[in-house]
Amino acid sequence: MRILVTGGAGFIGSHLVDAFIADGHEAIVIDNLSTGVSENLHPQARFYEADIRDAEAVGRLFAAERPEVLVHQAAQLDVRRSVADPAYDADVNIVGTLRLLQAGVENGLKKVLFASSGGAIYGDTAQLPTPETLSPAPISPYGVSKLAIEHYLHYFRVIQGLPYVALRYANVYGPRQNPHGEAGVVSIFAERLLRGQQAVVFGDGENTRDYVFVGDVVRANIAALASDQIGAYNVGTGVETTVNDLFDRLNALTEAHATRRHAEAKAGEQRRSCLSAALARQELGWQPQVGLEDGLRQTVEFFLEKVRG
Repeated sequence: MRILVTGGAGFIGSHLVDAFIADGHEAIVIDNLSTGVSENLHPQARFYEADIRDAEAVGRLFAAERPEVLVHQAAQLDVRRSVADPAYDADVNIVGTLRLLQAGVENGLKKVLFASSGGAIYGDTAQLPTPETLSPAPISPYGVSKLAIEHYLHYFRVIQGLPYVALRYANVYGPRQNPHGEAGVVSIFAERLLRGQQAVVFGDGENTRDYVFVGDVVRANIAALASDQIGAYNVGTGVETTVNDLFDRLNALTEAHATRRHAEAKAGEQRRSCLSAALARQELGWQPQVGLEDGLRQTVEFFLEKVRG
């Protein structure tokens, strides 16, 4: 199949491109390199450097390549930036996605896999691990934008006949994650600890997240690609981990012997987040395989090589 991966030079997108090419698919990448890096690009992927909000560039790409599947990973990922500038978040995440979907239906697109957010879409809830049956109530513009895109995907399915799977990722971590933004606490902690720099925990550190390894996320996408199912599926481990515990684990793995420093909590951050992946297991045949300790070890090994440079 011809698969277009948005954000294919980024963290998750580049791993997906590698997997699709290994499986014998053609991979096309669109990325504006705002957070992605060219060294992540697979040499066999056809690369277009462009912004998904650029209607002309997106239209030309779809007309030239006519991809059969859109795997949409590109996004404004920073919850804190979405709180500070909701219009920018909506422009990238909602308007950019609509550019892609409209060009897709005009050029024979057959399926969409969308990187939604189980970590932000549900909001704070007492039902943990959280199933897809719980009504989403996001508390950040980022979560709102991801939920809005799911509604647009439903519209394109009903009116345009375009099948989709929205994968509601938990907190994804692993090799190639960008340690220089605000998203991706594992990579931020790992690199700073390895460099002997101060790693800051925002708030009291007792907020929890569900950390899922990037390799498991890739397998979820591959399962969704092969499936005829339509709808939204959680992609998580069902295990809560506090930020303090995460820091302590990485502190031990890096042998940094660092002391935690706390700063004021950030607006828009959920207190607890943990996803049930029972539906994905039942309907997509997917479940996580990489435990947190193993995944953190692989991530630290990757950043250790980068630091040694």
